[in-house]
Order: sequence, then C-alpha cells, then structure tokens
Amino acid sequence: MPSWRLDNGAELAARYRYTFHRPSDARIARVGPGDSVKLIFRFDSDEPDAPEAERMWVEVESADGAGGFTGRLDNVPGHIKDLQLGDPLAFRDIHIIALQSPDGGAGEETLPSRYSGRCFVTRKILYEGERIGYFFREAPGADDDSGWRIMAGDEDDDYMNDDDNVFYVSLGAVLNCDDAIVSLLDAPTGSAFERDQQGEGFVSIEEDC
Repeated sequence: MPSWRLDNGAELAARYRYTFHRPSDARIARVGPGDSVKLIFRFDSDEPDAPEAERMWVEVESADGAGGFTGRLDNVPGHIKDLQLGDPLAFRDIHIIALQSPDGGAGEETLPSRYSGRCFVTRKILYEGERIGYFFREAPGADDDSGWRIMAGDEDDDYMNDDDNVFYVSLGAVLNCDDAIVSLLDAPTGSAFERDQQGEGFVSIEEDC
C-alpha cells in the first residue's frame, strides 16, 4: 500500500468554499491529454516538521470520459518517499484542485479572492463554533485589512485584551464558520451590526468610535 492518498478536492471546496477554490465541474470535464492538473497528496510522516500533504502537478495522459484519468507526476515530492517524478498515477475528477492550461481561469473573481481581505475575529467564532453576534467596520489598519471586527458579542475587555483570543485572518476563514453576515460585508466604514432578538438576522446599530 502506498504511504499517500489523494484528497477529495470537491469535498474540500464544498466544505471551505470561501477559502478553497477549484475549477468548475464543467471545466474539469474538458481536461484531456497534455493538460496539467494539481492534486493533493496526503500522507503520514514521522518527520516532526513535515506537512500533512503535498500539492503537486500531474501531466494528464488519458481521460476516459467518465471522470477517470491517468497521468504522470510532474513534481519532485519533498516528503513522500514512495513517489517519484514521472511516476504513473490514476485519479478521478474529484481529486483535481487546479488546472494549468490557457483557459484555466486565471484572473477570475472567486469567493476566496473576493473575501481575501483580512479581519480581526475572536476565538469563539473561529474555533469554538459560536455564531457571530456583533461586528463593525473601522478604518483599515493595513493594506490587506478589510476593517471588519467580528465577535460573538459577549466578549469582555479582559477577553479581548488577551492575544490568544483574537486572530487576524481572511474574511473567507470567518465565513466558512458562519456566513450569515456575507450580505452585509460591503457596508461602509463606520457600520456596525448586532444579531436581532429572534437570532435570525442582523440590525444596524450606532457604534461609538
């Protein structure tokens, strides 16, 4: 048995749709011999600094028209010992996460690119599964800063002053956890919202700056 396995890119794109983009099913269906596709090779390793997976290109040699492909590895693995440049591979359409071809979609706006601006968000939202209860937009502090500050709504000053409780991440990472706010993210600087009493939507509020 090989030490590696291919990740299901279609599942990853569905689960993390605001941060993980892959070409459309229609575009992947047009992949054929001579195209290059990127796959995720997940593996276990005893190396303490090894990643969980390697993303590598494969040159397509055949397509069966039903989602099956064969090809050859077009990268030198950094950590996977039983896989070498040029090795033959069989894979399916669900494993493809990127294309390298003239119409591969470079430059198109995707959900990850649209929500790549960063924000400050609390641990309660990002890691503890709580819903967003309060968020506001202030003047950005950096070029990549969206200005949004996102909280559950019950964090006190001691909590907020602890650096372990506040994270600077892409808006997409927050939307993967709770995308109830997505329709409000174009609101201008100075906007503030809190969850309504029914808990199903948000209302605009005046924010003391």
